[in-house]
Amino acid sequence: MEFSSKLLENAVNEMSQLPGIGKRTALRLVLHLLKQPKEQSQKLAAGLVKMREEINFCANCHNISDTKLCEICANPRRDEQLVCVVEDIRDVMAIENTSQYRGHYHVLGGKISPMDGIGPGDLTIPSLVEKVMTGNVRELIFALSSTMEGDTTNFYIYKQIEPYNITTTTIARGISVGDELEYADEVTLGRSILHRIPFESSLKNT
Repeated sequence: MEFSSKLLENAVNEMSQLPGIGKRTALRLVLHLLKQPKEQSQKLAAGLVKMREEINFCANCHNISDTKLCEICANPRRDEQLVCVVEDIRDVMAIENTSQYRGHYHVLGGKISPMDGIGPGDLTIPSLVEKVMTGNVRELIFALSSTMEGDTTNFYIYKQIEPYNITTTTIARGISVGDELEYADEVTLGRSILHRIPFESSLKNT
């Protein structure tokens, strides 16, 4: 792709680093920005910089937050003894959109995947185990994607917390095996949360 401007080329190269954005789409977006008032581009750039520099991760669940504790963890009407374990922030958003869950979350930041060089130490599993050790957790819900990596992560966590004798459940398999949680429709995901099953039962079916 030939560019008449080095500045344009640099902008397109940076934009194309975003997921799902190829060079042609990046060019279309950059040219769109050039057609808009300069203030709009400046506001976009300032918003991105401010987000990157000032955003926090919740000290309790690792969800994104503007403060030390996210709105969910700080809400006294949420059940802090019920903890839903998810892969990333998008899964929190997906479950919250169902309006069927009133507990807390724990965001792992990924799944165990030796092929990708991701081990338990690369995730927030240690802080989850510490949370269980305090005795404040009544039930842990595994809500990872129904993939080999998701099942491996669920099992690893299960073995880590097994000595503490708490209830462990997993979302019902209304979610197709191999599907990512964030792409499930809200009704199916909501029902999977409501009709969760004991995690030990899911082990017998694998």
